[in-house]
Amino acid sequence: MPMKRRRGNGLRLAALLLALATALLLVLVRVRLYPLITDMARTRVTNEASNLINQSIEDQIRTGGVDYDSLITLEKDAGGGITALKTNMALMNQLKSEILSLLNKRIMELSVSQVGIPVGNLILPELFSGRGFYIPVRILAIRSSDASFQNRFSQAGINQTLHQIVMNVEILITVLTPAGSQSVTCSSQVVVAETVIVGSVPNSYVTVQTPDKNNTEENG
Repeated sequence: MPMKRRRGNGLRLAALLLALATALLLVLVRVRLYPLITDMARTRVTNEASNLINQSIEDQIRTGGVDYDSLITLEKDAGGGITALKTNMALMNQLKSEILSLLNKRIMELSVSQVGIPVGNLILPELFSGRGFYIPVRILAIRSSDASFQNRFSQAGINQTLHQIVMNVEILITVLTPAGSQSVTCSSQVVVAETVIVGSVPNSYVTVQTPDKNNTEENG
């Protein structure tokens, strides 16, 4: 009996030590690895979303046949001088809506293999980067997405001005990682149309054309 009692006590002690070691390992993973997993997840989601922003804008412009001439009309005086740049806001708003709809759909379709973290990235990334099973990162929801247009002018040569229409996109995404849910903000700037204007550009360079009004509003 004493031998069996000592053997039983030894097994209980071994089980206790194993439980303590497991608990210590879990604490170590939470303290050391969870912040690293969170940072890597943010980076991977941000990179993938930024790529999708650029790709979605390019695809929509190409398939929709949108170009500079459809977005901007140059008004000139009798001598050929540019008096105003008229913006087709109806088309711009339509383009914005279509791009955001396409972008939101593509982001929600991102798979674990696209935004998950290879375990090799956590363990000796110098040797095992990109290898091993994926630590799951999932897109839970798109909390908000918005876009705005910006006119950018720069000198392109003697008496020449490069006019670019830039789309600024910002998306707030909720992702789920082993460390919990996280909010990730992704933003990108993409040139949607551009042209070189020969001649001077007026100080009040943009007029906004609305679909319901014949008159225009000048923005300096």
